[in-house]
Amino acid sequence: MAKPRISVVIPTYNEEKNIGRILFKLNHQTIPRQEYELIIVDGASNDRTREIAEEMGATVIKQKREGISGARNDGFLAAKADFVATTDADCVVSNQWLELFLEDFLDPQVVAVTGPDGPIEKNWKSNLTYSIFRFLGQGAALFHIYGTIGANSAFRKSAFLKCGGYKTLPHNDDVEIAFRIKRLGKIVYDLRTFVNLSVRRLEQKGYLSVIRNWLKGDLYIFLGKEIEAKNRYEKQSYE
Repeated sequence: MAKPRISVVIPTYNEEKNIGRILFKLNHQTIPRQEYELIIVDGASNDRTREIAEEMGATVIKQKREGISGARNDGFLAAKADFVATTDADCVVSNQWLELFLEDFLDPQVVAVTGPDGPIEKNWKSNLTYSIFRFLGQGAALFHIYGTIGANSAFRKSAFLKCGGYKTLPHNDDVEIAFRIKRLGKIVYDLRTFVNLSVRRLEQKGYLSVIRNWLKGDLYIFLGKEIEAKNRYEKQSYE
C-alpha cells in the first residue's frame, strides 16, 4: 500500500454512540480513500468503540500515554503520513475537510492549520458560547495569535515532533502547542474547515466551570505560566 498523504488521529473512550458518525464522514472525503488513514487511539473502552472503528476501516491502537494529549501523541507517532489531522469522536467534519488541509499545506512554510467549530446541540447557551469563541479566535488570528483546536487541526508531522508534541495538561493543550510550533513556521486559520462538535462536556460539567478553566488556561499560556492540574487525569465518559 502506498504511503498516505494525510493521517487522521481520533482519541476515544467509550464512544460507541458517536464513533460511527465521524468515521462515516471521514470515509466519504473528496480525496480518494487510499490517500488517507484513520487512526483510533483507544483508552481501554469497555463498549463496542474498537469493534465499530475496525469495521469501518480504521486502525485501532491502544493508548499508552496519559490524557487526551497523550492519546494524540500516540496517534502522531503511529501515523504514516507527512501531515496529521486531529478531531474527536463526537464531531462532524465536512466532506472536504482533508482536502482543505492538504491545500493549505501546499505552502511549505505552513506547519499547522486550524479552523472554527460550533455546537451540534442547538440551544441558546451553546450557540452563544461558540459564537463568542469563534469571534475571539478569528480576532486573535488577525494578530497571528492561534490556538490549534484539538477537534479541528492538522499539523506537518515533522514540525509537530520537532516541537515536542502535546504537553500533558488538564486542558488547553491544543492552545499551548500552537505557541511552540509557530516558532517553526506559519499557522493558518482556515474558516472553510469548520467542524461541528458536541457540547455534552459543557452540559455535564457546567458551562461556567469549563469556560472559566479555558479562559484561565489561555491567560496562563499567553503569560508563559504552567497550567497545573488539581487532580490526576482520569478518563471520563460523556452521555
